[in-house]
Amino acid sequence: MKKVGFVSLGCPKNLVDSEVMMGTLQQAGWEITNNAEEADTVVVNTCGFIESAKQESIDAILEATTLKSEGKAKRVVVAGCLVERYRDDLMKELPEVDAFIGTNEVTRILDAADSDVNFRELPLLPIGNKTATYLYDFDTPRFRATESHTAFIKIAEGCDRPCAFCSIPGMRGSFRSRRFGSIIEEARGLAKQGVKEVVLIAQDSSRYGEDLGEVDALAALIRALGEIEELEWVRVMYAYPTHISDAFLAAIAETPKAVKYLDMPLQHASRNVLKLMKRGGTRASLEKLIARVREKVPGIAIRTTFITGFPGETDEDFEELMEFIRNCRFDNVGVFTYSDEEGTPAYLLPNKVDPKVAARRRTLLMKEQAKISKSLNKAKIGRTFPVIFEGLSQESDLLFQGRLEGQAQEIDGYILINDMPEGFEPKIGDIYNVKITEAHAYDLIGEIVSQN
Repeated sequence: MKKVGFVSLGCPKNLVDSEVMMGTLQQAGWEITNNAEEADTVVVNTCGFIESAKQESIDAILEATTLKSEGKAKRVVVAGCLVERYRDDLMKELPEVDAFIGTNEVTRILDAADSDVNFRELPLLPIGNKTATYLYDFDTPRFRATESHTAFIKIAEGCDRPCAFCSIPGMRGSFRSRRFGSIIEEARGLAKQGVKEVVLIAQDSSRYGEDLGEVDALAALIRALGEIEELEWVRVMYAYPTHISDAFLAAIAETPKAVKYLDMPLQHASRNVLKLMKRGGTRASLEKLIARVREKVPGIAIRTTFITGFPGETDEDFEELMEFIRNCRFDNVGVFTYSDEEGTPAYLLPNKVDPKVAARRRTLLMKEQAKISKSLNKAKIGRTFPVIFEGLSQESDLLFQGRLEGQAQEIDGYILINDMPEGFEPKIGDIYNVKITEAHAYDLIGEIVSQN
């Protein structure tokens, strides 16, 4: 039996593509291995979003080609976003790579991985956002790489937003939603496999269904998923701020299985910078939005991301962003320094910010958020929350770990569990009531008190 090893880089949306490719290969008789050194074919599914991600992808490709040169792999396949941006260059510079497939070519993985196929001689599919049509379906094979109790569901693909810093539209194509029934059937199938938490993802989740002529389709989707008996949690990631409707918020508030959590990348708060980013809005309008979200969904945890060092960002702009964070007191924040990406509108902007200044601003922002997060966590001490149990802690074999509704896997903190009733044997994926006993900037410590 031929073996294939995967290296999947970048975001959860890319991970789903990797899972589909692995599932397709497995269905065709391939064995999936975690050890690239024993694989006949190594597939590197790349990220091409920002410079650091591109470098990580290149490094992974070079590691794979080294395995080939040492005779440990017969074939190397490079897939994903980096191919979509730089296929011609990669094909010239990396002759040792046997096949390149873009984000719209996931279904070609069988030919790409097969050592009997000269993929470089096959006709190339056009690359670019005008031709992208690929969407997976509920019956598409998937080999899940996530923990057994949680799974991502990609509800749409592509993006039409004009954000000046972003290269995704050129790599992923125009926005296109999956059919409602397809998503529901996929969720039912995952639930039968033991999945307790489904995470809805897209480049722009809040626009789901708009291209199909549907109104408030995401709200309807949340409510329908909440009816699936075996599921416990439904989570939404990557919502665009201008599309946060009252119907969507009502669905989160009123659906018991919808976690009270919203991931909503805001990127900045200064009108000047938001205008340069081609996102629009002002600090006042964003603060009004945050207030509305919290009013409609009491107790909701809000996660967001920001960019420091965008071209034209002044000291005054940055200070406004700092004040915005202090005022809004987000539960979780991610901060990126600006990456100057060719092919994006921002690449042509004047008044570039020194990368050292951008990095210093990021550090200051994260320090401020750490204070806020610790304060919010301290307020949880003594309270009891439903927590999804995840087994042994990543930090210590002496502790267990789980997550609150307000903690998304891998990007937010955890609850470290150091005590439970005598003789109690919690099961991974089950929900338990955990009393918080200690608080840190990002992680909490607690004890299981009962089954939820």
